[in-house]
Amino acid sequence: MSAAQPTSKYPDPAWHGRVMLAVVALLLLWPMLQASEFQPWILFDKQSLSSTWQFLSGFVPPAHSPEFLAMLLEATWQTVAIATSGLVLALLAAIPLTLLATASLSVSRLESGRMRNIAVLVRQSARWLLVVLRSVPELVWALLFVRIVGLGPTAGVLAIALTYSGMLGKVYAEILESSDTHATEALLRNGSGRLAALFYGALPEASAELVSYTTYRWECAIRGSVIMGFVGAGGIGQRMDESMKMLAGAEVSSMLIIFVLLVAAADQVSTFMRKRLA
Repeated sequence: MSAAQPTSKYPDPAWHGRVMLAVVALLLLWPMLQASEFQPWILFDKQSLSSTWQFLSGFVPPAHSPEFLAMLLEATWQTVAIATSGLVLALLAAIPLTLLATASLSVSRLESGRMRNIAVLVRQSARWLLVVLRSVPELVWALLFVRIVGLGPTAGVLAIALTYSGMLGKVYAEILESSDTHATEALLRNGSGRLAALFYGALPEASAELVSYTTYRWECAIRGSVIMGFVGAGGIGQRMDESMKMLAGAEVSSMLIIFVLLVAAADQVSTFMRKRLA
């Protein structure tokens, strides 16, 4: 006969904190749900279910005619080109802004223990510029550029370049400041320029994290270029918008499959790059 398991005479000492945390979370979440007019039960309305079934039933089988697949291949290539070109332009803008915004690359801070006023002003200006660039979503930039340059991939490339330069510059600066700065400081103390200190001191220490984040942003740029296609910025998103307006479920199904494969391929590229730098 097995002995009875001993029971504790004392309750969980953290249960008060857990209950209070749950109450606070509910008090904060409820007004947000009300403000957002979140009503998920509409999905199960009879009319909504009927419309959903009518649309989704056309997904099978996916469209696979030679003419459609040729058009889809061209749109997919354009989507990848928009994302890659936009990211390259973002890198060209983010790298100099990273140099200005990173405190660990400040020469005056190493010489006197604190940055000069002009250096602080330049650094804060660069950081505020990064805030402005990443605060405006790429979809909003795309809407503006579609009005300026017209329909097509140019608007998508410029939109990604602006928003992602702010994101990349901000995260790059944080990665460089949080990594080991001994090599960078040694180079700067011995008369090295900031660019050389970045490439030979900071980058070797943080290269894996920087590449991982950059490839993740490339994956996000692919998704973003699809979304921007719905406002006329080219690529597979623009074709999907046309198919959805015509309720062509089979075409939408094929495009969604290609979209999933694109994101999966981007994830494999990211994994490969991380392993190469490990």
